[in-house]
Amino acid sequence: QVQFVESGGGLVQPGGSLELSCAASESIVSLYTVAWYRQAPGKERELVAAIASGGGTLYADSVPSRFAISRDNAKSTVYLRINSLKPEDTAIYYCNTYRATVPWGQGTQVTVSS
Repeated sequence: QVQFVESGGGLVQPGGSLELSCAASESIVSLYTVAWYRQAPGKERELVAAIASGGGTLYADSVPSRFAISRDNAKSTVYLRINSLKPEDTAIYYCNTYRATVPWGQGTQVTVSS
């Protein structure tokens, strides 16, 4: 069964940057639209961004241009870079297919605090 493993989170000061990684257990990144989601404390999980097999990208309306999704098919990995981090970016970040067809992983915690 396909699994995604998220990594790259941590405690970061406001204004810093992070690049989150989403590694797939199989070479599906080039075949499916893969998305990043996040769940902030006390809130529902929400879509952040998605990248299609053809390379097209989609960002949620609430996501500023500080976020950038990319992928490396050879490594079967999707990335999410977040620049100029703000406290409101604090959340657990998950990846999945765009239709969330894979069991959710542990996610990676991003905490933005001084």
